Amino acid sequence: MTSAPINASSAAVTPAAWLKQVAAPWRRLTTLAGLLAVADVVPAVGFAAGLAMAISSFGSSPLAALPWLLLAVVSLIARGLIGQAAVVVGARLGLSIKTEVRNRLLTDLFGRGARSDDRLTAVVEGVAALDGYMSRFTPLKMAAGLSPLLLVAVAAVASPVSAAILLFTLLPFIAGMILAGTAAANESRRQFQALEQLSGLFIDRVRALPAVLAFDAGARTTAEIGRASDELEQRTNRVMRIAFLSSGVLEFFSALSVALIAVYCGFNLLKLLPIPVPETLDLSRAFFVLALAPEVYQPLRRLAAAYHDRQAAEAAVPALITPEPVVRDRHILPDEPPAIRFSGVTVAYGQAAPVIRNFDLDVRPGQIVALVGASGSGKSSLLHLFLGLSPLTAGEIEVGGARLSRAGDFAGQIAWASQAPVVVPGTLGDNIRLADPSACPGRLLVAAGEAGLHGDLDRVIDERGGGLSGGERRRLGLARAILKRAPILLLDEPTANLDPASEEAMLDLIRQATRGRTTLIATHSAAVAAMADRVVTL
Repeated sequence: MTSAPINASSAAVTPAAWLKQVAAPWRRLTTLAGLLAVADVVPAVGFAAGLAMAISSFGSSPLAALPWLLLAVVSLIARGLIGQAAVVVGARLGLSIKTEVRNRLLTDLFGRGARSDDRLTAVVEGVAALDGYMSRFTPLKMAAGLSPLLLVAVAAVASPVSAAILLFTLLPFIAGMILAGTAAANESRRQFQALEQLSGLFIDRVRALPAVLAFDAGARTTAEIGRASDELEQRTNRVMRIAFLSSGVLEFFSALSVALIAVYCGFNLLKLLPIPVPETLDLSRAFFVLALAPEVYQPLRRLAAAYHDRQAAEAAVPALITPEPVVRDRHILPDEPPAIRFSGVTVAYGQAAPVIRNFDLDVRPGQIVALVGASGSGKSSLLHLFLGLSPLTAGEIEVGGARLSRAGDFAGQIAWASQAPVVVPGTLGDNIRLADPSACPGRLLVAAGEAGLHGDLDRVIDERGGGLSGGERRRLGLARAILKRAPILLLDEPTANLDPASEEAMLDLIRQATRGRTTLIATHSAAVAAMADRVVTL
């Protein structure tokens, strides 16, 4: 199955068009779900016919009514089976589309390093909003367009006048749905925006929890989250009020139309109609039309009940649209240390002023280069370029003949030790193995020993690095860099916040890790800079 491109500018495509584009690869599944919803017409007609004929035949002979009662029972069973099949197919459709959209969002989130709270909300809440639209609303939309007309056509066979009444009363019913949907659209968008704001605020405050506690800002933070929660509650209540009001209006028109059919059939049977009509009903035809009348409005009522799913999905679409993917030319770096050339490199985040402008540097194969400078001068940003975590705004970086602008990043082919190595729940050995999951236990022990991590590698540590000192966390990063078989080594402040003795011990480990590799080190340390072949000041 070929996936349709769902990356576009939010200003270039409407939510409805984007949703249609997303569902295009699953057109067959979408059609099948819609046809199953339409197929509900067949057992509905069968049940109405069986019930009408059974009642009509019961007066002459109870046995004559038995086949018609059997038809009604079989129709009920068939209706249940068709309904279950529609639910299963719809769920499969929704799952397939959600998986595709979520994968694209995660690829954009981690591939571009464009991490943001609203994007995280889109991955969870925004993708979930597609489920109801794809699994319920889309099939019901097809059924709402075809099923009422099919049922009216069947009713016309028994009573053309009743069919005309049903067709006429569909008009205000449809008008009520349009008005209710228009009113709910804006409120649904505001509700999703409020949800994004609350989620972003909550994530931001959890991330800053140590600072909140340190500055005794708990009460103020609680008040901020409370106000955002109240705003979401108010907007949700507005959506629910519109939904309840629209349901009441639709139920009124549905009940009114069924009442008109009942009055007409009753007066026709009693021959008390005040105006002449071109038909005379018998009991079976009148009961058939009366039993079929609620079914004419049932697809529209189901669509109205699922209409909120459409509004929720369309409100989420702007957050789900990702930029057009850039075609990358993945280049496999050689095993030997490559040369690196920076040509007019500029790094700028968003609309802010560039942190690096027109940077030029030639690094020889196997050379150790120390990048020094004040905080904020762009040392870490230069290293992040190789990992795809910084945007290459202008210029070019060539690594062994491969261009970074074409490759996107070299993240999987570079040994990397950051100033705050990421720690995941598990054992110390598992954390080292992140650099090379295929590493055997022997290589793992060698890397840990060379990095100075002696002791039990099976000891358990939590996500905050509980049980590891600051020096051990640095050694963990170096152990990963040693384990990783890569021709380039990037080190970001490898000795920051270490005492002189610990720094001196770390220098020996760094010298060992840089052997046979082209190395870039971002540092403030004069001792680290002294071991480099070349020092570049930013």
